[in-house]
Amino acid sequence: MKNIDRRRRAVCMGMLGGLAGLTMGDAARARPTIDDAARVFRLDGGAVTYAFGVNPDGRLQTIYWGSALAPDDPLPAPAPVPENSSNETSITVTPFEYPGFGAGLTVEPALKVTFPDGVRDLDLRYVGHRIDGERLIVTLKDVSRAVHVTLAYAMDAASGILSRSAVVENRTNGWIQVDQMAAASINLPYDDDYRLSYLTGRWAGEFALQTRPVGPGATVIESRKGVTSHQANPWIALSRAMTEEESGPVWFGALGWSGAWRIGVDMDSLGGVRVTAGYNPFDFAYRLKPGERLASPLFHAGYSGDGFGGASRLFHRYQRTRILPALRPRPVLYNSWEATEFAVDEAGQMALAEKAASLGIERFVVDDGWFGARNNSKAGLGDWVVNTKKFPNGLTPLIKRVNDLGMEFGLWVEPEMVNPDSDLYRAHPDWVIHFPGRTRSEARDQLVLNLARKDVYDHLLTVLDRLLGANNIAFLKWDHNRAWSEPGWPQVPPAEQQRLYVTYVDNLYKLLGELRRRHPKVEIESCASGGGRVDLGIMALTDQVWVSDNTDPYDRLLIQDGFSRAYAPAIMMAWVTDSPNWVNKRATSLEYRFVSSMQGALGIGANLNHWNARDFTEAKRLIAEYKRIRVTVQQGDLYRLISPQGGSARSATLSVAQDGNQAVLFAFLHSGGMRDPAPPIRLRGLDPRKMYGLRTIAGGVAPRTPKRASGAYWMGQGIQPNLAGDFQAAAIVLEVA
Repeated sequence: MKNIDRRRRAVCMGMLGGLAGLTMGDAARARPTIDDAARVFRLDGGAVTYAFGVNPDGRLQTIYWGSALAPDDPLPAPAPVPENSSNETSITVTPFEYPGFGAGLTVEPALKVTFPDGVRDLDLRYVGHRIDGERLIVTLKDVSRAVHVTLAYAMDAASGILSRSAVVENRTNGWIQVDQMAAASINLPYDDDYRLSYLTGRWAGEFALQTRPVGPGATVIESRKGVTSHQANPWIALSRAMTEEESGPVWFGALGWSGAWRIGVDMDSLGGVRVTAGYNPFDFAYRLKPGERLASPLFHAGYSGDGFGGASRLFHRYQRTRILPALRPRPVLYNSWEATEFAVDEAGQMALAEKAASLGIERFVVDDGWFGARNNSKAGLGDWVVNTKKFPNGLTPLIKRVNDLGMEFGLWVEPEMVNPDSDLYRAHPDWVIHFPGRTRSEARDQLVLNLARKDVYDHLLTVLDRLLGANNIAFLKWDHNRAWSEPGWPQVPPAEQQRLYVTYVDNLYKLLGELRRRHPKVEIESCASGGGRVDLGIMALTDQVWVSDNTDPYDRLLIQDGFSRAYAPAIMMAWVTDSPNWVNKRATSLEYRFVSSMQGALGIGANLNHWNARDFTEAKRLIAEYKRIRVTVQQGDLYRLISPQGGSARSATLSVAQDGNQAVLFAFLHSGGMRDPAPPIRLRGLDPRKMYGLRTIAGGVAPRTPKRASGAYWMGQGIQPNLAGDFQAAAIVLEVA
């Protein structure tokens, strides 16, 4: 039996348990419990219970999802919701776990198929179940045709976060076409005051938080671009009207998929709210031959009774332990792009490396321009050979110098793209995504290679493996600077061309996984013109993400706040660049820029050739201070004490170490006015019995602030940073004395 998507499961830590050596993977899963007599399934983990069962019609139906129940608490056997009228039949208002489009279903299905005879009716009924380790596997089948669906459930024991996925298998004698497929359909408890939060944006304005009431009808968040996208991110949260940052219920989830995706949130005619997440059905048609299977992406869903802050901290911990590759503190890096852009050469990069090393930088990264005929964006992309005019002896002398200075060496690549003006394109013009006889739309002077093709995959693996094997490269900044267009694959039959949407991403994951297997010490950053490819799928194979090309330190406070709702600071790259910033021409102090960037994984992207001695002295001090707190910042618990959302003049975050012995407060005043008083910032998450000493990294605190006090004091009395003026910042450390 063919399995089209087993490798994605292995890469993305899903149903098949993780790619050996690439994941932390030791965190325990919660073992499901089953009431065979009532045919009720229950998963418990953290402070969460999730339960569903088989109703008398043989369909899977949700029973409960929320705060943990006692082990002996009764769970009602599922029963279909009674018909309200001939216009609200039972099947349209019953909360199914994985509904097929059939039997009169008119709400959003999880799976829709077409048969060769034109039938598009799919009625999925329960067949059986089994326990596979700590996973619950439930099988469904159409009432009359040999279409089988396997659902996988796994709950993280520590967080109660549930991962769900599905596999559809064609056991008929002919083809079937999958027109729509979700990882999961998840139902919320009945209530009439849900609020939906999600993240939207654009280039240089990613991760903008949106909130709206949930009412009758549907809200669709999606990408049709073949990549995760800047315009929307596959994360949502559903809360109640009374939910606040640190109190109240929040149901949340994120899709692990780096291609075209869709999350729909809809309320049916009786007020039932459901979330359906999976492949984007727009232009989607996946033809399965007899014996073939198609696997969905993974959907990770959680619940917290401790507000939005509790939800994000729970999700951050889950990502660090279940999603990310082997986690280590992110090195402080320097990237040469803003200093040189395409005008890179050996002497210039060596000079920058010497300046970077003097600051305490740990990783030196050469950006675009080192390869092929790459003197601007118009040529050379795809030709991954060192430009010998810029580097006459290859990269070896530069890498040796960087290593001798005590730094790792990193390199920018954009493997999935090609310039028409390149040797690769001239040799293989058919290798790009295109429709025959139609215009090949360019963006940033480039086209997208069709990674779904085996020859393209083999070529990229060969050239990247050769590059990494021949050079001591510790890091790749893996970029992706445009979305798809003309999504054709003319080398395969027309009925199979739309497999492109899945096979491309599968091969991307396979490529990253194989490179990591061959070069286990190489770390990778996911970048896509900024934050255009940030999701739990790519995060399973990369070590950090580039959040936005926008490095304006004030703008980044909003971007980073939105990012933190869904994703862990452990992977959030944040650079200090020059002032005035190129985005808004806003001038800010070096200290302010550092404090803004120190809330994530710190990088420097400024032109060091323009810095004076005072800049070097201050930067060296701040980098040294950052190294003392970075484990707490990157891997601790994040508290959004004052959000910059809604135009607040002030904002503040607190990072608390996992052992509770260190906490770091970052506070910002964006603009003062009218002598507005600044109340103390009351901290959270400290051990009330421990004594914490205070020291400042940047800015200051109000007079008479004690140098040492208990966690109870700092949480009850608070800290008042001494900030006045515009674009001011403070970084304050509390450590157990």
